[in-house]
Amino acid sequence: MSARLEAAAHRALAGSAAALLAALGCIALLLPPLAADTLAAPLRTTLTVLALAGAMLLHWWLLGRAVRRLGQSVVAWVGLAVLLFPVGSAAALMLLGGAGRARHGDAHAM
Repeated sequence: MSARLEAAAHRALAGSAAALLAALGCIALLLPPLAADTLAAPLRTTLTVLALAGAMLLHWWLLGRAVRRLGQSVVAWVGLAVLLFPVGSAAALMLLGGAGRARHGDAHAM
């Protein structure tokens, strides 16, 4: 794998992690003790839910781009992230980030 493709995969993983953090922030707004304030205002509720949906979709899309660039199965990794959200998403990010670094280290060892 070329260094350019590897760098692009790491950028996609970093963006996916940022989108996951944004989604988790939105989820936090829907949990007690913040839920009372969020749900009391219809506009705040609507914006929170829209931000959550957008962040989740962005996270999964960027995760799929990174997986494709790393040469893995997109359906398997994104399916894992969707079915086990948010824990599966975080696990996928950690495993893919480590796999990319391990490959990068193997290439330099040769």
